[in-house]
Amino acid sequence: MNAKQRTIRNEVKISGVGLHTGKPASLTFKAAPENHGYKFKRVDLEGTPIIDADVDNVSDTSRGTTISQNGASVSTIEHLLAALVGMEIDNVLIEIDGPEVPIMDGSSSFFADAIEEAGYVTQNVDREYYVIPHNMHYSEPDRKVEMVAMPLDDGYRLTCMIDYNSPVLGSQHASISNIDEFKTEIASSRTFCFLHELEALVEHNLIKGGDLNNAIVIVDKQVNEDELTELAKLFNRKDIKVAKEGILNNIELRHQNEPARHKLLDMVGDLALIGMPIKGHIMAARPGHAANVAFAKKIKAAIKKERNKKRVPTYDPSAKPLYDVVQIMDILPHRPPFLFIDKIMELSKTHVVGVKNVTMNESFFQGHFPGAPVFPGVIQVEAMAQTGGILVLSTVPDPRNYLTLFLKIDNVRFRAQVSPGDTVVFRCDLMEPIRRGIAQMKGVGTVGEKVVVEAEMMAQIVRVKDSETT
Repeated sequence: MNAKQRTIRNEVKISGVGLHTGKPASLTFKAAPENHGYKFKRVDLEGTPIIDADVDNVSDTSRGTTISQNGASVSTIEHLLAALVGMEIDNVLIEIDGPEVPIMDGSSSFFADAIEEAGYVTQNVDREYYVIPHNMHYSEPDRKVEMVAMPLDDGYRLTCMIDYNSPVLGSQHASISNIDEFKTEIASSRTFCFLHELEALVEHNLIKGGDLNNAIVIVDKQVNEDELTELAKLFNRKDIKVAKEGILNNIELRHQNEPARHKLLDMVGDLALIGMPIKGHIMAARPGHAANVAFAKKIKAAIKKERNKKRVPTYDPSAKPLYDVVQIMDILPHRPPFLFIDKIMELSKTHVVGVKNVTMNESFFQGHFPGAPVFPGVIQVEAMAQTGGILVLSTVPDPRNYLTLFLKIDNVRFRAQVSPGDTVVFRCDLMEPIRRGIAQMKGVGTVGEKVVVEAEMMAQIVRVKDSETT
């Protein structure tokens, strides 16, 4: 039985201070519909812009992960996202009234506890996993970073190794054999830094919200009493000491390998930006936010490539069409020479497949490179739109009395030349359910197994005026 997507049952709110900005912020977890994913909403900004938690929106990884979209950004998102993945929540809207997610205690515990308090609702749509098909590698030789994703029969396993060439920290490993271990084994592990990094951050006016309660500071050099006094002033404390373990202020570690566990936590949060849960084993040596994000982009590119292959429809010329050209003209108002679809081969509530046979006797070839004829890109898009029009009009009981008017076409890409003799197969899929007569579709045109054109389209269903009805 396939696992279903989940969202939270009740709203829950968390407030705190951003680690780097020092600005207070409150965030509210809200339930979201199927296939919504993780989205942030900056309620403190005009227009309350939405920022998708997507690896393509990452704008900075210097001291945490920042995403930006629609003129807005939100930073230090990794601990929150790790908690959502660890608690197996698929869809949630996070309203936030500041530029940075509160650091809390430097771990994911507060977020995981809040999500647990909110409870969850099982939704009606199956959870879609990306199953790692083969070993996928990423490396940064200069930083000795190595990451690999490997196939696994089931589950999401992670292994992390860190080694900073530090006599205090040493080499550490952490692992979980399945994501359901996250809350008990990983969520409480706090962020950490070395004392020399802390001093550099202070000099650059960062970590304004830093406190010794939300980070483990590892002392990697000799520190005299004067320096400890200055640090105490910085963090508004009476005094600061160095424990025998080489950690400031005698903070007791929650785990002997807490730094390695926190690096694993960061991996979970950053890899959440892929946009879907993973089935596989991720192993990493010396990872950081930049490497995590780069690896996430590589995995997402593989997902996109695989999806494009799956979406290339097979075309059997001998198969009987669902609609021939005469039946198409019963639905669409277009007529030759402006009808560019010959057959409809598939039609469901969410997708349609149409066929265009490109022949030299098309009227536009008289002027469009007659010596080297090329099927015009603008007409490819129109043929794709007509295919999508069949899908949209199939949702009304009397399609003859409606038109589909296209409101927007985005992300058009022409991948390869189309020439006379080619058969272009167009597939259009709804990107989300049709609401208030507005349809958003993703269209792909292929010749054989080769993608030649793709675009995203938005159309509106409009009823024909009585005086214009034939």
